[in-house]
This record gives sequence, structure tokens and C-alpha cells, in this order.
Amino acid sequence: MQRVCFLLKVRQDKLAEYRERHAAVWPEMLEALSATGWHNYSLFLRADGLLVGYLETEDFEAAKAGMEATEVNARWQAEMGEFFESLDGARPDEAMKPLTEVFHLA
Repeated sequence: MQRVCFLLKVRQDKLAEYRERHAAVWPEMLEALSATGWHNYSLFLRADGLLVGYLETEDFEAAKAGMEATEVNARWQAEMGEFFESLDGARPDEAMKPLTEVFHLA
């Protein structure tokens, strides 16, 4: 199982709404994530907007490609793009660049 961690930055003026959106993620989005191999997926948000994402998957590239092929992901990404800083024209899911794991205690 591959462990993946990534960072994004939520705009300061969108923090409350970002939290609200994730308190009520669309059921079809949750189903698509599970079906495409996203497991133990968590998002952690710091007060300054730093977002830390963590998930486990068999193959991150395949899991991303699976989500990219879904209609619900296209809708979700279109709505969520306005919440982030420094995407440089990319969708939020395209901006998720995995960090290099340097230590793990099992």
C-alpha cells in the first residue's frame, strides 16, 4: 500500500466555506473516491490555510486517473478551484504533488 501526503493552500477568505463543503461531501464523490482506490483519505487544515492531505492507495497515479475519468470529479474540481491559492491554472487534483516520505514507523 502506498502512503501519499500532499500540501495545498486554502485562501484565507475561504477557510470557513472550505470546512463547510468538506463537512458535507457529496455521496457520489465519496463513492467515486472509494471505487477508484482512495483509502484512509484525510485532509487537515491549519488556521493559516495550509492543507495537508493524506491517503493510502495501491497506485496513486491509477487512483488519480480513475477519479479524473469520473463526471462527479469534474464537477467537484470546478467548484473547489476557487478555494485555493497558487494553482497556476491547474485543478486542485492536478496540483496535488506527493511529498517524499523520509520516515515511517509501522
